[in-house]
Amino acid sequence: MTVDRKEFEDPRYSRAYSDENFWKKVLDIVKKGGEHLVFLALQLFYVMKSDDVPVKKKLAIAGALGYLILPTDLIPDFLPVVGYTDDFAAMMAAYGMVKACVSPKIKSQAAQKCHEWFSDFDESRYDFASADFTSDGDIDEQ
Repeated sequence: MTVDRKEFEDPRYSRAYSDENFWKKVLDIVKKGGEHLVFLALQLFYVMKSDDVPVKKKLAIAGALGYLILPTDLIPDFLPVVGYTDDFAAMMAAYGMVKACVSPKIKSQAAQKCHEWFSDFDESRYDFASADFTSDGDIDEQ
């Protein structure tokens, strides 16, 4: 799968981002059972809120989370099963740019929130850091 990172610099996505819109969308996803998507989104959210992260990386995250929030994107979110695949790809592209910033504390914050929403949540099932992000934007699982 090839992801064009410039797509997430589109101002429509950055404008769609707000903390309030992020939490509304996360709760909507939770209702639909996408814990892997929620765990990834929360990690990005907490990285973006970290004071130690450069603004350029925060903007990439805001673009990906804005893309998640907008219901009218490449694959409409209301479509069963496939509706969030493009959102997941956008977030994985952003994660690839910031994965060095995902500290154990940030993972723990995201996991704690997921434990509140998913009674059987197990963060060890989701190791996004093991994804290999090549320089051309392809995402390959190791």
